[in-house]
Amino acid sequence: MGYLQGFAVTFRKLWEKRVTVPYPESKRDKPARLHGRHVLNRYENGMEKCIGCELCAGVCPANCIYVRGADNPENEPVSPGERYGFVYEINYLRCIHCDLCVEACPTQAITETKLFEFSFTNREDAVYTKDELVVDESTGLPQHLPWEDWRPGEDLQTSAWMRATSPSGSSEYVGKVAWDSELGYGIRAPEDNQIGES
Repeated sequence: MGYLQGFAVTFRKLWEKRVTVPYPESKRDKPARLHGRHVLNRYENGMEKCIGCELCAGVCPANCIYVRGADNPENEPVSPGERYGFVYEINYLRCIHCDLCVEACPTQAITETKLFEFSFTNREDAVYTKDELVVDESTGLPQHLPWEDWRPGEDLQTSAWMRATSPSGSSEYVGKVAWDSELGYGIRAPEDNQIGES
């Protein structure tokens, strides 16, 4: 009798509504504050935001970021500061996507997209270099590498939560949009709990 009861449960479940999603053809919507692959941003004039200060590498608890700054060339500066990120690498075999690097960045150079699905075929692909992380100079959008499964909207609202108030914590900045303008995006839209500056 026990077998028949087990089969009855199985057959009942065959006609119930499915709760799963036919992955990878379709995916569930991701939360606005999901932490995924990093992106190095540019200003709207095309200059890189990274100034090579190495604060992101210093604050990283997984020790997955390697940065080396260099002096800006006088004739063709890479960033508006005195220095720029000459070498920038993130090892995604170590990264825990804690977003501390985003909070530490004084120029909003690094943000995280919602892309979290990687299918590396070797360990070298897991170490992203500056050329792979920096946004495309013509479009201002993240580069889509062959082993990444990008879907529409995964580059929007990247790490928006960390700019809800000013870095100093002053209450007079609560509710004001504090993003800098960015190539490809302009000034980022406010979150639900923010309002536009008047």
